[in-house]
Amino acid sequence: MIKLKVTTVGSSAGIVLPKEALALLKVAKGDSVFLTESPDGVRITPYDPEFEEDMGLARQVMRKRRDLLRELAK
Repeated sequence: MIKLKVTTVGSSAGIVLPKEALALLKVAKGDSVFLTESPDGVRITPYDPEFEEDMGLARQVMRKRRDLLRELAK
């Protein structure tokens, strides 16, 4: 487990990832990462163009079938 501190970055807040965390994620300075919600909290993963495309398609389906999905969720 790596403890991170939220710090001020301009008028926003940010988290600085130490070298160990960058190595675990296999990312480097300037790379993009995904922050996604998971059942046990939040997950940070390396940017994956294929995953982003899949998520875009999933969002389109969810918007198109919003009413059906609400009914299924009941």
